[in-house]
Amino acid sequence: MIGLKFYQDKVIHGLVKQLPNPRWSSQFSMVVLSYKPENLHAIFSTFKGVAWVDCRYFFTNRPINPGNEDLTVDQFRRRKSRNGWRFCPEEFYQKLEIRKYSLNTARIYIAMFEKFINHYKDVDSLLELGEYEIRNYLQTLVISNRSDTYINQSINAIKFYYEVVNQMPNRFYEIERPIKKERLPEVLAKEDVKKMIDRTSNIKHRCIISLLYSAGLRRSELLNLKITDIDSKREIILVRNGKGGKDRYTLLSRNLLNNLRSYYRINEPKTWLFESYDGSQYSGASVQKIVKRAASKAGIIKRVVPHMLRHSFATHLLEAGTDLRYIQTLLGHKSSKTTEIYTHVATNVLAGIKNPLD
Repeated sequence: MIGLKFYQDKVIHGLVKQLPNPRWSSQFSMVVLSYKPENLHAIFSTFKGVAWVDCRYFFTNRPINPGNEDLTVDQFRRRKSRNGWRFCPEEFYQKLEIRKYSLNTARIYIAMFEKFINHYKDVDSLLELGEYEIRNYLQTLVISNRSDTYINQSINAIKFYYEVVNQMPNRFYEIERPIKKERLPEVLAKEDVKKMIDRTSNIKHRCIISLLYSAGLRRSELLNLKITDIDSKREIILVRNGKGGKDRYTLLSRNLLNNLRSYYRINEPKTWLFESYDGSQYSGASVQKIVKRAASKAGIIKRVVPHMLRHSFATHLLEAGTDLRYIQTLLGHKSSKTTEIYTHVATNVLAGIKNPLD
């Protein structure tokens, strides 16, 4: 049930009566409603502008990514103030740690929220900032030609502080987001991918490009691979803690396996499959440079990024007749709708259509 406690007030009491089927509980000495999403929405919409709904004893601090390793944001806590720059409040850091957000998400939320609060340096209390101030801030981002992704990340960071940190859900649910554009994934031809691999002489770099393509890995998943995640006998790869904290298995190419064995004998990595010279985890920027250099050697004119190899993996499987559900599993997509986007770029259907000019 949802329990409502409030000071005696005729206006509040009258609004409570307008809620869906409110009842008095003698056991808990409060008004109760059935615990439904529509009832929660009714509470926030009914009292918006009239009373602040304090939810700190209602919503739990469950981790959103139970599989993630413990997060610490001490590097942000230890920063020294410069030129009066305003940092996130301590409770912001605590909530990121309690809910085990990934480090990458934490970095984005901290950076975006600090830009927002420093836009209003003259406001002492952050709770004084409401929808009007947020809309004005978002308008400045639009005028500055910030990307839709940047604006959405800013909204997420702001909503995180007010709705999650301060337990005020739906306070800003009327904030509009940029209209989502339906962009198709960019895909490389099989011949181009083969050229990128063949024209890469460094065995380590060749393995990186081959893995991104043949296993459909995200760049972060590639960097997080450990030596023990490669199962050569079953010819599969264990992807740990992928997007959304999910583990999954994906394909291990037989051709790639021979290269991986040669790479292992030469480089002798200790923990991570791909390590820097000092044994630390390989960097994402290095992977980006490797893919860009390989594309240049292959004579590919358009800009190539690591994620395009993942898109190419899915599209080429689909063109070869692989069931969409298997592709969804290999990619680690939660919804089949996400995987269905590749049906728009697969050319096997288009190849059977006679062009009117021909």
